[in-house]
Amino acid sequence: MPKVAWIGLGIMGSPMSENLIKAGYHVTGHTLEQHKLDRLTAAGGTAAGSVAEAVRDADVVVTMVPASPQVEAIAYGPDGILENVRPGTLLIDMSSITPQTSVDLAAAGREKGLRVLDAPVSGGEAGAVEAVLSIMVGGERADFDAARPLLDVLGRTVVLCGPHGAGQTVKAANQLVVAVNIQACAEAVVFLERSGVDLRAALEVLGGGLAGSTVLARKRDNFLNRDFAPGFRIDLHHKDMGIVTEAARAVGAALPLGAVVAQLVGALRAQGDGGLDHSALLRGVERLSGTLTDHRTAMPD
Repeated sequence: MPKVAWIGLGIMGSPMSENLIKAGYHVTGHTLEQHKLDRLTAAGGTAAGSVAEAVRDADVVVTMVPASPQVEAIAYGPDGILENVRPGTLLIDMSSITPQTSVDLAAAGREKGLRVLDAPVSGGEAGAVEAVLSIMVGGERADFDAARPLLDVLGRTVVLCGPHGAGQTVKAANQLVVAVNIQACAEAVVFLERSGVDLRAALEVLGGGLAGSTVLARKRDNFLNRDFAPGFRIDLHHKDMGIVTEAARAVGAALPLGAVVAQLVGALRAQGDGGLDHSALLRGVERLSGTLTDHRTAMPD
């Protein structure tokens, strides 16, 4: 089986890399936090002290970092991926970044003899742990086919969406839909509670009808228990809403509802809740409704 270098072992990257190890892949990982490297080695992987060390002997390099600046930091420069990986290596960037960053990375990788795919994911921490992610891929068909066995270990829905950058464009649309859906669910929760309805019963019946969604199913307990431990942080969704609004502006697509929700996500972050799960959009609705009783904000990582 191909040797895999995994760069970025956060909330998503750690369980995803561990699923590859369980499937029999040899995984060498690098991240900045020692305890996450310790977790990787405990799962059977190998820790590397640098990006260069991790990728030097790899057949496949997978990157899973927060945003475009981090992708560029690990990809370029004398200590980056492109300068230290072998020609012919398959580079799969699973971060959620701007489509243009992916296009540029693919072009730079091609000059080094690399095969590059953008392959962002949807499904959150639970989807990563359960290996049921939706993976939207941009790049060449042959490279996608080569990556498919590995991607099938990580996700349930794996689709080639078009050329380089297409995966990121679809991910941006995904984040638009998710944010709007969470906001609608949050507003429904406050409306139901203010109306004196049994919230648990209401969400159960809503989930069984046309209002049901993966978002409601995944975030139902967050709403009921006011549990906003981060599965996907508001900070990251704020970044993603910036990506989708900027990309939509570039192609002339109007996102009136998306623009409003982007502002609500940004407001929640400005109020100190950026480290909470994106289901904490409920806190924003409660603030507007005058019903927020827990005024604590997220603790720093």
